[in-house]
Amino acid sequence: MIDKIQNVSSLSLSNGIDEIGSTGSSTLAGGIATTPGQNTGMDFSSVMANMATDTMNSLKGAESMSFKAIQGKANTREVVDAVLEAQQSLQTAMALRDKIVSAYLEVTKMQI
Repeated sequence: MIDKIQNVSSLSLSNGIDEIGSTGSSTLAGGIATTPGQNTGMDFSSVMANMATDTMNSLKGAESMSFKAIQGKANTREVVDAVLEAQQSLQTAMALRDKIVSAYLEVTKMQI
């Protein structure tokens, strides 16, 4: 989850601002010329999809760890760790969902 949060820094509005004023196009590490209007980082939908996938995997992992504990193949500490990780992931996803819905409602309230 922390890795995904660190990748969000590529969405910063000031990312690549130095290159915009210097030339008409900039070059990425791969040598591909881009213009300032082109998407050079991860887009919002891929970040959200990755975070949703990580949350689902965490929930599935906690569920499978619970089944392993019932079968006697996992100890209590492993189950508690997996469930707490899943709970934290789910709470983060719900908080993010609430913020997105709130932002959407604010945009719909704006007058054009």
